[in-house]
Amino acid sequence: MTGSKVVALGHYQPERVLTNAELSTMVDTNDEWIQSRVGIRERRIAGPDEQVDEMAWRAAEKAVANAGLDVTEIDLVVVATCTALDRSPTSPPGWLRARAGSAGRARREHGVLRVQPRAGDGGHAIRAGAATKALVIGVEKLSDWTDWTDRTTCVLIGDGAGAAVVVATEEPEIGPVVWGSVPQMSDAVRIEGRDGTFQQEGLSVFRWATTQLPVIAQQVCAKGGVTPEELGAVVLHQANLRIIEPLAKRLGAVNAVVARDVIESGNTSAASIPIALSKLVEKREVPVGAPVLLFGFGGGLSYAGQIIRCP
Repeated sequence: MTGSKVVALGHYQPERVLTNAELSTMVDTNDEWIQSRVGIRERRIAGPDEQVDEMAWRAAEKAVANAGLDVTEIDLVVVATCTALDRSPTSPPGWLRARAGSAGRARREHGVLRVQPRAGDGGHAIRAGAATKALVIGVEKLSDWTDWTDRTTCVLIGDGAGAAVVVATEEPEIGPVVWGSVPQMSDAVRIEGRDGTFQQEGLSVFRWATTQLPVIAQQVCAKGGVTPEELGAVVLHQANLRIIEPLAKRLGAVNAVVARDVIESGNTSAASIPIALSKLVEKREVPVGAPVLLFGFGGGLSYAGQIIRCP
């Protein structure tokens, strides 16, 4: 096997819905102000018993079941998060064995990679022969790291988890990654210090995303061997609808379904792309095998994008 592909996805979101109307009772804001600037209508907020590991497990369980596999067949786990309750180890894959009730049966237990989630992280390991079936999870509980008196940030965030199952194949269905960072904007998106909260330079990020992302997205398509017109879906980091919609238009993805999960989920950081893609696949809004553009950006300021084939 010299390639890899995504065969299934799954997602989990808390039941509690925090609307813009409710937020307006907490800080000086309103529904019109929020929707006009970021496009968010509501978001999901996790309860005390819904920690990062719990939400990750829920999404993983669904993805593995959708793949027709047993959790004991997974031999690589990649978890992306910046909001784990424990600093070290952060969201250890040991919960996979414990929750499955099958300690010792999983063939390998790898360390956690705290990176922006990409299907390629599991795909690279598979192509190198280090694994045959990988579980890639993005999960965040940003509500624990939010200043609920700061109206510029608390209106943005949401909690949840998304997961993808990646397996070995003869023909690659996960394209190469275009990635990088913007050193001069290293403090544009951040959670600093032991007791820090989510902070960002919103206007700076917006300007960078609306001017630079279309150019980089073109490079991702070229490296993935497709034209924007061939894309079946565009799934960007769900940070701001005012970034997502103009980028898809400038890119020329005229035939693509554009993920707009930010409207109902808010910004779920590392979980936003897998949650949004999982919902599109679950609703059968993207043809099987269609090329999908995945593009994430965030703390650093770092970014990464690639083309995959829709499972």
